[in-house]
Amino acid sequence: MQDVSSLVAQAREGRPRAVARLISLVEGAAPQLREVMAALAPLAGNAYVVGLTGSPGVGKSTSTSALVTAYRRQGKRVGVLAVDPSSPFSGGALLGDRVRMSEHASDPGVYIRSMATRGHLGGLAWAAPQAIRVLDAAGCDVVLVETVGVGQSEVEIASQADTSVVLLAPGMGDGIQAAKAGILEIGDVYVVNKADRDGADATARELNHMLGLGESRGPGDWRPPIVKTVAARGEGIDEVVEALEKHRAWMEEHGVLAERRLARAAHEVETIAVTALRERIGDLHGDRHLGALAERIVAGELDPYRAADSLVEGLTES
Repeated sequence: MQDVSSLVAQAREGRPRAVARLISLVEGAAPQLREVMAALAPLAGNAYVVGLTGSPGVGKSTSTSALVTAYRRQGKRVGVLAVDPSSPFSGGALLGDRVRMSEHASDPGVYIRSMATRGHLGGLAWAAPQAIRVLDAAGCDVVLVETVGVGQSEVEIASQADTSVVLLAPGMGDGIQAAKAGILEIGDVYVVNKADRDGADATARELNHMLGLGESRGPGDWRPPIVKTVAARGEGIDEVVEALEKHRAWMEEHGVLAERRLARAAHEVETIAVTALRERIGDLHGDRHLGALAERIVAGELDPYRAADSLVEGLTES
C-alpha cells in the first residue's frame, strides 16, 4: 500500500492516479483517512468551489462541461466532482453518461470524478467535503460540484459551495418547482439553460418576479443575476463565468466568503462528530439495548427523550 505522504506529493504534481487514490480512500472511509486529512489540511483553502444544482434534465452536465472549457481558456486548473445516483459498483459513470465530459478526458488540467450518493439525501455524497479538499489541495483553481438533481432535497449544495448556481429550463415548470424546493433562497446565480427553446424569456421573467417577491435585501447586498444560456453550443457561458467572478469579488469585499467557509468547516466537524457518536452508541450498547428501550417506549413505560438520555449517559460514563 502506498504511503499517504507520497500520494499527497504526487497529487500536488497533478498526477490523476494519486488524486483518484486519495478520493477513493475518502469514499471508503479507509483507516488512513485521518492521516490523509491531516496531510491535506495545510495545502487546501485556495480553490473556488462552485456548486451546480437543478432538476433532472436542465442540462447540469452539459453546463458543467461548458464551464470547464471556459475556465481552461483562462488557464485555470479545474476539478469536477459529479455526484452519481447510481451504485458505487456501476463503473463510476458521470450521471450515467460520461460522454458529455469526454472532450476533457485527455486534458491534464482537468480532473473529473464521479461519486455515488450511497443513499445519502440532499443531492451530495457524504464524502463530498473531503473529496473537495482533495481536489483543492491537488492544485485545482476551481472545483465544480454537480449534484444529482433530486428535486426538493438538493439545497444541501449551498452548505458545500462558495457560490451556488441554480439551473432551470423552459417548459419544465421549474419556476413553481423552484419555489417549492426552496432553491430561491440558496441560489447566488441563476441560469436559464436551453434558452433557444420557446418560453425561455417567460421563465426568466417568472424567476425574476419570484426573486423580487422573496427578497429582503439592503443597499450593497448581492442580488442574484439571471443568465440565459444554450450550454450545448457554449452560448452565454462566458456571462455565467463573469457572474461567478462578480459574486466571488463581492463575497471577498464583504467578508461573506470567509463566513461561508467557516460555516462549512463547522458543519463538517459536526457531521464527523455525530457519525462518531452513532458508532460509539452501537459499540457500547448494541442492538439489544436499543431494542429494549424501543420496547419500553412502545409499551408506554418510557418516552423517547428519556430513552435518548440513557444512551447519552452511557457515553459519558464510558
